[in-house]
Amino acid sequence: QLQASGGGLVQVGGSLRLSCTASVRTVGRTFGTLSMGWFRRAPGKAREFVAAKSYRSGTIWSADSVKGRFTISRDNSRNTVTLVMNSLKPEDTALYYCAASPYYTYSDLTLIDKYDSWGQGTQVTVSS
Repeated sequence: QLQASGGGLVQVGGSLRLSCTASVRTVGRTFGTLSMGWFRRAPGKAREFVAAKSYRSGTIWSADSVKGRFTISRDNSRNTVTLVMNSLKPEDTALYYCAASPYYTYSDLTLIDKYDSWGQGTQVTVSS
């Protein structure tokens, strides 16, 4: 139901753009009624929150580790959420997942179990 793309190999300081497209109805809801988030899992580490955008308020939240470098946006007309990643660092290397949630507050959208649908993951590798 969610298809992520855009990962790849990039050098330190480079940029990548990840995209995630949802099916017309994801987890029984239309795209415009879903908050969208990005998570990542680095080798040997747990999956962690990266960024999310609330469907209700449009508020964006980002992890401290990516603030000022990563930007999440969405296009409801195309059922797409995008993560633009700039000034990439080796520690950004991870498998990146997009996810959809019926929730809309910060406290919920940072939690993995508040998301009902997940993309397959796209690999981002930052070389030094």
